[in-house]
Formats: sequence, structure tokens, C-alpha cells
Amino acid sequence: HKTMSDQSNNDDITNTPTPENANVNAKCVGPSSTNAGKASSCEGCPNQQACASGSAKKQLDQDAANIQRALSENSSISNILLVLSGKGGVGKSTVACQLAQALASRGYNVGLLDVDICGPSAPHMLGVKGRQVHSSGSGWTPVYVNENLSVMSIAFLLPDVDAAVVWRGPRKNGLIKQFLCETDWGEQLDYLIVDTPPGTSDEHISTVQYLSSVKENGKVNVNALVVTTSEEASLADVRKELNFCQKTNLKVIGVVENMSSFQTPLQSLSFAKNGVDCTDEILKLLQSKCPEIMNGEIMAGSVLFTPPKSGGDSARDMAERYNVPYLGCLPLDPNLLKSCDEGLCFVEEFENSSATKAFTDIVDGVIKDLPPADVPMGEE
Repeated sequence: HKTMSDQSNNDDITNTPTPENANVNAKCVGPSSTNAGKASSCEGCPNQQACASGSAKKQLDQDAANIQRALSENSSISNILLVLSGKGGVGKSTVACQLAQALASRGYNVGLLDVDICGPSAPHMLGVKGRQVHSSGSGWTPVYVNENLSVMSIAFLLPDVDAAVVWRGPRKNGLIKQFLCETDWGEQLDYLIVDTPPGTSDEHISTVQYLSSVKENGKVNVNALVVTTSEEASLADVRKELNFCQKTNLKVIGVVENMSSFQTPLQSLSFAKNGVDCTDEILKLLQSKCPEIMNGEIMAGSVLFTPPKSGGDSARDMAERYNVPYLGCLPLDPNLLKSCDEGLCFVEEFENSSATKAFTDIVDGVIKDLPPADVPMGEE
């Protein structure tokens, strides 16, 4: 197997150039244009010389050909789904990992690629932290969570789980390219879920750019799922993410609104009076006075974020304005958090939890929009 020390000596990673259209904007003509490096909008761009000389396009074409060949030779992938968000801390990795778990539980072959180079969390959330990948003649073998679900992450290459990755853009881009070119996902993947870092960083641009040619050649469906929370601080950044998707021609199959409310069984609540815990007293009182509400079927809840001010967008409004589907709203569910901490499949382990139906509906929406090439055994 390879460790991080092996990677640090890899010239391909160290010398990989930053993606050529790193400053994505409406006026960027792109490295493939005949005006690349010559248009007025190119002034001040750090990649202007590379675009003008044609080296940027040459490198882009070479990378695209390598990735297209690798994805065709190493695996047959029906759908690639990037899980994005312009804001950190909105539960993007939670959605990506539990979506992968849920799809695998239905019999689909699923891979999860963690391209959050500086903050990889997928191994922990999938219960495979501390494992290592192995290198063979066919490439890197990902770590298997179960027979239907495999994961690839930089975390498997680090010398220890708390090691920091302090890399600039070119090295990150180089590793992402290696993941795409050298990971052997097996003969068939119905879904490759890509967990990305927040924002519209090098990792986003690299991944989208590297996969664009595969999409254009009709080899695989490449789409995005965007995750947000309900407050305006998140929505403002997610709108930037949606603009990024529009400018890079990346189709968004839906928006997931996460953690908009808190829901839990009534008997799971704690109570305090004047700062002193009185949970036992209150629960006994409720049991004696209203036993019918203490049967585990009644859920208590609270809205966590205030609605947007007049004229502001809600997550649903934002999705409608950008003409993308609103896939649903996930409440903050302690069992969902527990599932990620223990590497469990939430929808299987907690069938009656507060977020289970909402998450199942989201999974159904993904499958409906992105059907795999073959129906898994046992399903019709």
C-alpha cells in the first residue's frame, strides 16, 4: 500500500498545474477558445500566458483523455453525483455518506470519492477510519465498507488520523486527478458519489473540469446535488455555488435543505427550571397526566432558523429561482448524527426516526432522476 510519504515524492502531484480556468467568471472565454489568453477579460488572469500559448488547452485535453480512458478501462460507471455546498458546516458530508449508504442498502453498487483534501471525513462517517488503500497493477483499490459500497479518501494515505494536509492548489489537483485516473472501483458502479469541500475552490474546479469531457462524450452522467441550511448566511453562499454550476454547465438535480428544524420523541427531551435539571419530575408528571402522548409516537420539535425577512429567499424559493428541484427538508435528528459517528446506514438502522422518511424521499428522488444502467437484483 502507499502512504503519505510515498505521495510526497510523487512528481506528478507536485508539478500538476492549477486548472486553467481557475478564475471562473461570466466573461472567461476558456482555454479552448481561439481567443484564449487574448480577450480583454484575460487581463490580470494568472493563467493568461498558458492560455495564449496553447499549453493550457494541451494539458486540459491530455488530462481529459487520461481520465476518460481510466474511467472506461477500470470501471463502468453509470452516474457521477457531486455533493456540493457553498457553505461549510451544512451537513454536506453527512448527506453524501448517508446517500451512499442508502443506495448501497438497496443493492446498487456505490463508490464514494472524498475530494475534501484538507478535511476528509468520509472514512469516519462510513466506519472505516484508520484503514489503508492498496496499490496493484490495476490501480488503487478503495476501502470497502461492505460488498456494495467502497470509498477512496486522502485519509487512507495519511500517516495518522490527525495529520494535517497543508497543500497548495496544484498538489490537491494532482491528487484528485490521480484518484480519478487510478482508483479501481471494480467492474460496475451504479453511482459514484463525490464529497467535495465547501466553496468554489480548486477542488471543485478541478473535479468538474476533469469530468466535463467524460460527460460531453456521453460516457457517464455527471450531475450535482446541492446542500444548504435555512439561514441567509448559508443561502447567500449556496447561491454562489448554484451560479458556479450554471457557469460550468453542471446540472443540479436538486437542493436539500438540512437542519431546518429539530425533532425528537417527547420522552427524549430534557427539562430545566431556573437552571436546575427537572427532567425526571416533568416526565413523571406527563406520564401521569397525559400517558397517551408518552407512547413514543409523539414528536417534539422546534424551528432552528428564523424565516427569511420579507423579500428574502427561503431554500425552496432559491431552488425555484434557479430552476432546480427542491428535494426536501431534513430535520436535525440525533439518530442521523449517531449513524454518522458509528458508520451506520441511517435509513436501515432507524426506520422510525424523525428524519427517515424525509431522507428516504431524497434517495427516491435521486434514483428517479439518475436511474442506473441496470436494476439491482431483487428489484423491478
